[in-house]
Amino acid sequence: MPMRKDQPSIQDRITQVNQRLKAAQFGLQIECRSQKLSLRGTFPPRPNSSRLRAHQQRLSLGLPATPAGLKQAEQQAKIVAAELIRKTFSWRDYLSLTGKRLSELSFTQQLEAFEQDFCSRLQNHPQPASGQTTWDSAYAPYLRKLGQVVQTHPQLTLVEAIYTTVRATAPNSRSRQVCCTALTALATFLNLELPIDLKTFWGRYSSSQTQTRTLPSDQQILEGFSQIPNPAWRFVYGVMATYGLRNHEVFFCDYGNLTQPRAEATIQVLGMTKTGSHEVWPFYPEWIETFNLSEVCLPAIATNLTQTTLQRIGQRVTRQFRRYGIPFSPYDLRHAWAVRTIHFGLPDTVAARMMGHSVTIHTRTYHRWIARRDQQQAVAAALSRRQALSSS
Repeated sequence: MPMRKDQPSIQDRITQVNQRLKAAQFGLQIECRSQKLSLRGTFPPRPNSSRLRAHQQRLSLGLPATPAGLKQAEQQAKIVAAELIRKTFSWRDYLSLTGKRLSELSFTQQLEAFEQDFCSRLQNHPQPASGQTTWDSAYAPYLRKLGQVVQTHPQLTLVEAIYTTVRATAPNSRSRQVCCTALTALATFLNLELPIDLKTFWGRYSSSQTQTRTLPSDQQILEGFSQIPNPAWRFVYGVMATYGLRNHEVFFCDYGNLTQPRAEATIQVLGMTKTGSHEVWPFYPEWIETFNLSEVCLPAIATNLTQTTLQRIGQRVTRQFRRYGIPFSPYDLRHAWAVRTIHFGLPDTVAARMMGHSVTIHTRTYHRWIARRDQQQAVAAALSRRQALSSS
């Protein structure tokens, strides 16, 4: 129905509402942007902001620029003004797309808001790709499990559903710890009070309890290379064996130095990878020739991180290993490289830096994996050095 000429326009209505808000000294104004209403005023810094003091900002209400929407916006302005006066205003109570409080949303919408908040924080993350992998592997799976519990047990409160989801994981396992971490983060985001801290469910699991694995010998690694007919995947295999790369890192490296003499044939892992940029040296250097790594030849797979993830890229490598019948996993090449550096006497601080992780993780993980075969090699090398010194 067309508006009569004597009816005020929506902008005139907004002006009238703003006059009332000003008279009440609420310190807020309603604005119309792209046919949507928002509040403008002095708000505390957003959670991801580097600002320390309150400053002029907009709060999107997600309401249409209509008389009915304006009426709701005026009521919302009064609520927000009261929260600002009482210093109880929280950005997490409001969504930029809907303008609703988190408590007013459905469970599905709350999960979407949590993901939106997590992804917005990735913009300031030093390694955005690593953060996205964390969401995909550590948060999303357990949020889906929680969603299933909520759907199949509607009689449960959300807090009860969270505890039920945690108890469904194996006790004293890494999966339980990761589940607790993810659901604790969700509860914090929703301002949901958990009577029992989820850390009490963690149990006795620690990474030091992981099983020691049998790593492939150098001879087995050489034999595995000969099983791969495709030159591009041979390159992936060879560079992982020689430089100890993660599955996905192979596709995000600067290989410009591979044509240099062995001592200078380093590769640079780029910053968009899981642990950021770091330089790696070859162990063994002669494998550069053995695996023909100076001829850089990568498989043509999707590596645009706006369309895929580091995790999916890594999974593609694992599938190819299985396809070619390699009797060990891609990560075993990385672990074998780490143990090899120990035999070379490379300081743990240097090896850890090349692998892109902390010294604590390096020593806790790889020193436990030195098998009797490796110990025998180390003893033989030490005795050989002693004999060389005594005879000189």
